[in-house]
Amino acid sequence: MALLVPFPGGNQTMDWILLLLLPAACLQAGNSGRSNRERRLGVQQPTRLSGVQGDSIEIPFSFSFPWELAKDPQMRILWRWQHYHGEFIYNSSSGFIHEHFKDRLILNWTQPQTSGVLRILDLKEKDQTVYFCQVRLNTKDGLQEWQSTDGTQLTITRAVSTTMQSPSIVTSAVTTAGLEDTEGQRNPSLVNLGAMVGVAVSTAVLITPVYVLMIFLWWKKRPAD
Repeated sequence: MALLVPFPGGNQTMDWILLLLLPAACLQAGNSGRSNRERRLGVQQPTRLSGVQGDSIEIPFSFSFPWELAKDPQMRILWRWQHYHGEFIYNSSSGFIHEHFKDRLILNWTQPQTSGVLRILDLKEKDQTVYFCQVRLNTKDGLQEWQSTDGTQLTITRAVSTTMQSPSIVTSAVTTAGLEDTEGQRNPSLVNLGAMVGVAVSTAVLITPVYVLMIFLWWKKRPAD
């Protein structure tokens, strides 16, 4: 129960008003302090993502912290892969990129943003693993660093093959098929030519003896010298 202590020479109504306002002000200050202390520390990433081999994929991330930033926070974003204490594959401050991801990593983030996207280009089969985002920054309490606990499990699927036969292969197949089709049936022009030659030979065989006989008879009937 609040105790009202009147000020000498003061107005009792004003005293009541001040007394009523005092708890509200104290409550607001208390909530503000508690809110700052209860700001969660963490890095948020999707649990799972899937991509197609040869394509690209984006891993979004965001982070929060309870500390007050230093005048020069020097925020840095780093990425690990394979497991929580795995190798670093990216460092925003030094520009380091793991040899396996050379020319394939792009970080879409700038200080002092608390969210961004890591893009992986030309996905490989070996890219299928877990990725962890780590944050480092300077606060009034000193250097702080933390990272995602579970990370993002990336699954890579193979692209559907739509390979078509080259024109040379198709042409060769058609030519071969044509030759096979004509094996059992001769070319009509060749058949006609063979028939004509056969008739000519037969005619010659029949006519030649007749001419020989005519010449022999003519030779016998000619007058003797």
